[in-house]
Amino acid sequence: MEEEIGKAIVNAVFEVHRDLGPGLLEKVYEVCVTHNLRKAGYEVKRQIDIPICYDGIQFDEGYDWIYW
Repeated sequence: MEEEIGKAIVNAVFEVHRDLGPGLLEKVYEVCVTHNLRKAGYEVKRQIDIPICYDGIQFDEGYDWIYW
């Protein structure tokens, strides 16, 4: 299953890079890759907050992840 998802991600990223080229904002690539993965049948959520603990304090907005 992980290998299948990995291949789908690589294919989605390659397609976007091939079509749009380099130099755009990260958000542009994110929305396009997400679109490709959804088109391929995957459920994708963007910018999921992952907590981070720093200096003994938990910050709920520590990391943003794309989740599929």
